[in-house]
Amino acid sequence: MPGNPIIFRPGALRGSVGVPGDKSISHRALIVGACCAQPLRIAGLNPGRDVRATREALRALGIAIEDDGSVVTVLPGRLQSPSTTLDCMNSGTTARMLLGACAGAGVRARFDGDGSLRRRPMEPACAQLRAFGAKIETTNGHLPARLDGTPQIETRHFILLSPSAQVKSALLLAGLYAGVEVRVDGDRGSRDHTERLLEYLGCEVERTARSVGLGTGKPTGGEIGVAGDFSAAAFFITAAALTPGSDLLVRDVGVNPTRTGLLEALRMMGAELRLRNERTRFGEPVADVAVVARPLVGAAIGPDVALRAIDEIPLLAIAAASAQGTTTISGVADLRSKESDRIAAIERLLGAAGAGVTYERGVLRIAGDARGGRDGLVTTGGDHRIAMAAAVLGCALGPITVDETASVAVSFPGFLERLGALRA
Repeated sequence: MPGNPIIFRPGALRGSVGVPGDKSISHRALIVGACCAQPLRIAGLNPGRDVRATREALRALGIAIEDDGSVVTVLPGRLQSPSTTLDCMNSGTTARMLLGACAGAGVRARFDGDGSLRRRPMEPACAQLRAFGAKIETTNGHLPARLDGTPQIETRHFILLSPSAQVKSALLLAGLYAGVEVRVDGDRGSRDHTERLLEYLGCEVERTARSVGLGTGKPTGGEIGVAGDFSAAAFFITAAALTPGSDLLVRDVGVNPTRTGLLEALRMMGAELRLRNERTRFGEPVADVAVVARPLVGAAIGPDVALRAIDEIPLLAIAAASAQGTTTISGVADLRSKESDRIAAIERLLGAAGAGVTYERGVLRIAGDARGGRDGLVTTGGDHRIAMAAAVLGCALGPITVDETASVAVSFPGFLERLGALRA
């Protein structure tokens, strides 16, 4: 992705900051809104390019979406087979969840995305949706993919081979749009935003730690507000936790326990983190996160915590490089197939600061006590989270030069400006 190199230098973070609406919830709100009994008004929708991909795809499927600048209103309707290919841009969430919704609605559609998205696996979701009854052809398990309706509903009880919020949600959305009961077993702590949203909007949802069932009723519609994106807040939280002299409050952050593995891991490493003003908004737990910098120590972070911090593993790796002693992070093999190969990206990040890292069989091992100050160069591979992680690395162990920051617009337009304000 083109862009100009930028240098991030060391410096503490002080003050308070807000973050955009949660990207994961925003995708789900748009897709569920199209199936509601009444219009769904959404405040705080994430402004990034990934969520725009879902908006534009829904419009191509015949759904009217109004935007007055502060509230986005989804007018429910029947999904129609589009005349053009659905462009999912860089958003795997858009592709997998709309495959589910379109399978349930019985439409015909072709799905595609950019070069990065074409490298990410689609077969785990598509295989389950074929069992549901959908006819789907992929390109060697990837996009482009063609969905040819669902002539007859078949399987309604699914077993996940590994925890996946996107596959689970695709199956729930297939059942929602088809108007049939579905049950998904085999989950172990993946994100539960879909279940919470459907429950808040009046659907019959039965949940345990390892399964979820959805009844046949339509969601009601009405109004929701999207909590602040924890994955966006994580950059500020991590930078403040490991940069000497920092004292920061991140406001109105979603603290859904399926997302906050980063907080647990940082606490294991000795970070001073407190949740203030805890409350529940529209079915999601929300709080202000207060962070004061403290020296960190190495820790063993297991796969259950890593699953709940999967998007934040690059940040944990940076924290580990700053800590005293060795840190291991287990259960991270899926990072090979994110927006970029994030294992390789972590190796580049830490290498730029002179930190040692090895990876073997799903386990990262990071040697702490990095001193930084090398003015290392980080290549992002067009991955928005790696560009922002490089900024965090620069705060504690800079100077760090990153080859581009244009990719940040995928999830967090305005990130650089907010970071700069905290360091003014």
